Amino acid sequence: MPKRRAVFISIVLLLSCAANSPSAYASPIYAFPVSGCAVTYAHSHHDYPATDILAKTGCKFVATTSGVIDEVNRSDKFSWKTNLGSQRGGLFVSILGDDGVRYYGSHLSKIAPGIAPGVRVSTGDLLGNIGSSGDAKGTSPHVHYGISWPTVADIWWVRRGELYPWKYLDAWKIGKDISPAKAITALKVKLGEVPKEPKK
Repeated sequence: MPKRRAVFISIVLLLSCAANSPSAYASPIYAFPVSGCAVTYAHSHHDYPATDILAKTGCKFVATTSGVIDEVNRSDKFSWKTNLGSQRGGLFVSILGDDGVRYYGSHLSKIAPGIAPGVRVSTGDLLGNIGSSGDAKGTSPHVHYGISWPTVADIWWVRRGELYPWKYLDAWKIGKDISPAKAITALKVKLGEVPKEPKK
């Protein structure tokens, strides 16, 4: 086979393989949960594993990954007189990701139209807007962000967060896809599906 023809065939084969291979620019599996706004968050949180992502009121709280809406609260019933744990989050949304992990955001100012239990969402879809509802009244606007495993409805002390999220937030913020699924599975085995409800 002439040398020129062999080189031509090699180039055609390389181009064919490239055309049939997955794109290097595939959609992300995970996204940082606040979109289009400057944010700050600490690598610490009081009492239990979660974090507060500070951003301006109205900034977009979006789906961390694709999945199905789990729980939604559109009514802020929190009162310091009762200080009920189940109401501290104010307006909130949680999703059950396709990875088996639950992602929760609370203290929202508004829930996006059409967001309701059972509705399917994709990575980056709008869930609500940053605010200071619930026991965040009077504080800087933020979204309380928690990662946990699925439970039956109203197990608020698991829903609010069981895994420290900073490793994942740091990665998602720079566009790196890492999953908390293995860590969540291990924690669930260690703590049980429904750990004892805290006194406060």
